Amino acid sequence: MNSLAEQLNHTLHTEQVHVYEMLSTLGKEIYFPKEGILSQSAEAGKLAQKYNATIGIATEQGGPMHLSVIQEKLSAFQPKDLYPYAPPAGKPELRTAWRSKMLVENPSLQHKSFGNPIVTNALTHGLSIVADLFADEGDAVIYPDKNWENYELTFGVRRHARLVNYPLFTEDMRFNSQGLREALMAQQEQGKAIVLLNFPNNPTGYTPGLEEGNEIVAAIRDAAEAGINVVVVTDDAYFGLFFEESLQESLFGKLANIHPRVLAVKIDGATKEEYVWGFRVGFITYASDSSEVLSALEQKTLGIIRATISSGPHPSQTFVLDALQSPEFEAQKAEKFAVMKGRANKVKALLDTGKYDDAWEYYPFNSGYFMCLKLKKVHAEELRTHLLQQYGVGTIALGEHDLRIAFSCIAEEYLEDLYNLVYQAYQDLA
Repeated sequence: MNSLAEQLNHTLHTEQVHVYEMLSTLGKEIYFPKEGILSQSAEAGKLAQKYNATIGIATEQGGPMHLSVIQEKLSAFQPKDLYPYAPPAGKPELRTAWRSKMLVENPSLQHKSFGNPIVTNALTHGLSIVADLFADEGDAVIYPDKNWENYELTFGVRRHARLVNYPLFTEDMRFNSQGLREALMAQQEQGKAIVLLNFPNNPTGYTPGLEEGNEIVAAIRDAAEAGINVVVVTDDAYFGLFFEESLQESLFGKLANIHPRVLAVKIDGATKEEYVWGFRVGFITYASDSSEVLSALEQKTLGIIRATISSGPHPSQTFVLDALQSPEFEAQKAEKFAVMKGRANKVKALLDTGKYDDAWEYYPFNSGYFMCLKLKKVHAEELRTHLLQQYGVGTIALGEHDLRIAFSCIAEEYLEDLYNLVYQAYQDLA
């Protein structure tokens, strides 16, 4: 094993042995090279006053070489903020700005110890980093039965983890914290679990309320008290899109530093929060009482980034930073939030009229991009195909009876027509 990896492992073992125990084999072996090209280039960037012949970019006239056909489209930005490689951890100014944003939007973090967000290539990359660092073959990865299907690829296929599902809802349609608790406690013999919490939930658009959130935190704390090391990941892809009474912040704040056997990890990003899906700017943030632990986890995370994508795209980081610093940012974001909330409220009003009750029920939704219908007779895939082929309407079939509809991408004035078409197609088949 490389000596740098051994040093990081020694730090974790000394400072917080349970975090060390959570690491996968790859997580223990990975490190960020301090004597390689990047570190030497960084040193040269500070001291090479005459010639800097280290890093692999082309320069001219004292700046990065670039094509006018590109720069003329991006003339609002300096070439130095577009063309050179971004640091593996991301633009320092962006990391600072995102951390400040997290503190404003998550009051529970005010007195917690957590690291500086590390830039990822959007949220999937952040989840992949978690999988690489913490998931070994056979490790339990716990998440609800209604979930984003990429979890299976990221943790199951890539890392051969053991996927453990529990029903998302109870019979009275609340978050099934008891199901989470039972899934966790079943891991006592193994002594380790990775928990994925995705709120607002994809596909249902559900975010728990305050009482449910406290139950989730209690279940994780109790598992830790029972001797289980828990890596708890808040997948906050749709953070901020809370339309009704529910948690208004990430559970990361409540989970941070709650127990030595709990490592809280926040995965979020500008992707959906700032409506820049193609920019691929996400963040991964760790919580720990120990600054040494946070530093070691950052170094291991940078090792994963260096070994996979090397660093994230620089232009999109610059664009996001510029937006966050704009005095118009909050007002424009509020406008888009109002549009999204209007769509969600319109859907709920339509469904609550009773005109579709013979065809479906709907799962609770109060946030995010989506909602899910629970079909009463027709199979979801059959309805999805019929809708697409006969009505030109695209939806997502999940399992036998669940149909996901993204109200996020349908203007409010067309939503009634959309649901009428879904209902008509259902009647065709029923």
